[in-house]
Amino acid sequence: MDAKFQYLLRQGDNALILSQQLCQLVGKGPALEEDMALSNVALDLLGQTRMWLSYAGEREGKGRDEDRLAFLRDAIDYRNCLLVEQPNGSYADTLTRQFLFDTWHYFLMDGLTRSSDERIREIAAKSIKEVTYHLRRSGDLVVRLGDGTDKSRAMMQAALEELWMYSGEMFLYDEIDNAMVEQGVAPPADALRKQSLDHMADILSEATLVMPSPDAWMQRGGKQGRHSERLGFILAEMQFLQRAYPGAAW
Repeated sequence: MDAKFQYLLRQGDNALILSQQLCQLVGKGPALEEDMALSNVALDLLGQTRMWLSYAGEREGKGRDEDRLAFLRDAIDYRNCLLVEQPNGSYADTLTRQFLFDTWHYFLMDGLTRSSDERIREIAAKSIKEVTYHLRRSGDLVVRLGDGTDKSRAMMQAALEELWMYSGEMFLYDEIDNAMVEQGVAPPADALRKQSLDHMADILSEATLVMPSPDAWMQRGGKQGRHSERLGFILAEMQFLQRAYPGAAW
């Protein structure tokens, strides 16, 4: 097994699935400005997906480009974390999912800008500009709604408690992650977890929300291809055109 290929898939799949989830909200945002912001974040993530999956295809060397990797794999072959495939739900659910992902994503990209792999450094350097905006935006909104009305605070707290069990998987390193750390490709788990949790704690405190225990039991398995049934529905919609009309082009 090529650990680096698998690691690249994980980054690409996280961005791809979350982008697809946000695309489903186009035209459904709670306000026009936020509707446009969600669309822009989705496009940013899709652009990052292309860079990760293009490199993964080259690394694999079997002729699979970004499109084949995105549209012609089954759910069991996806390596995204379970967090990004959780339902959009209410706006509180969507925002909380985004904030948890953005926090981890920012500190990961920051670490990858110092990767021993030149190509990964380049992708991270391009991505960090967008990811910085994503984190600032989602954090600001968490504070506004958490420290807003009684109803908005209650909805944000409920969403946080529901989604928290999916946040820990991002920091649970396996043999693939550890191989990347040993090669100097990826940042170590402990540093990434501490930076992320410290930032989450600061934002959630400002938002007057109660942060669940970092040591709580966490769901896992997405990075190894064990997903919720939700991913199958996401892929069915995302992959329909390519599956129904193989090789179709505009």
